[in-house]
Amino acid sequence: MMYMIIVGAGSIGLSLIEIATKEKNNVVVVESNPERAREISNKFDITVLNGNATLAETLREAGSERADALIATTSDDAVNLMVVSIAEQLKIPSIVSIVNGKEHAEFFNRLGANVMENPEEVVANHLYTAVKRPKVKDFTILSQGDQVFRIAVKTESTLVGKSFAECVSRDIVPGSMTVIAVEREGKREIVTPQTIFAPNDLLTLFSLERASDEIIDKLTG
Repeated sequence: MMYMIIVGAGSIGLSLIEIATKEKNNVVVVESNPERAREISNKFDITVLNGNATLAETLREAGSERADALIATTSDDAVNLMVVSIAEQLKIPSIVSIVNGKEHAEFFNRLGANVMENPEEVVANHLYTAVKRPKVKDFTILSQGDQVFRIAVKTESTLVGKSFAECVSRDIVPGSMTVIAVEREGKREIVTPQTIFAPNDLLTLFSLERASDEIIDKLTG
């Protein structure tokens, strides 16, 4: 169980609160909007402070001296950066922040924060991919543009009947991509060079660049 300070109770902060409380973590929320702070306090059995998280005394009141982590989720990068800076000074072990503008990420990285860049863009890309490329499931873009996604293998797939090693050597799986895991009949396992792919396999892939429609069609069948 972690002691976690969450700054901001907007849409992202709210989702994070729900996840953290379900996992039985000790959560303290700092929210500057009085009405929103009251709503969160009524909805969850957690400590909610209606205050300014850019002040060190507020984070101390939130329990910074015993916090395992702080997560800044506001839509204002200036606020998030100030919170991260104070959290670093207060020696909170793990500091994570939303970065709404990609051009600001470097400032957060200099302070040692783990960042999630432009969450709205991530959601937009996910929705676009879901519509444009229905064969691709659970699509995620990582901070450097790398992609993780899942595909279902059909009988016509060029992967079927071949080992992962053969697929790599024959460039069926391009060099910029790798298959991480396979789910088969409800069981998941890590892919090895000896793994033989079969119809109905659900594969998790990692790619350093956007996989073309041609590659996706070849892999799925």
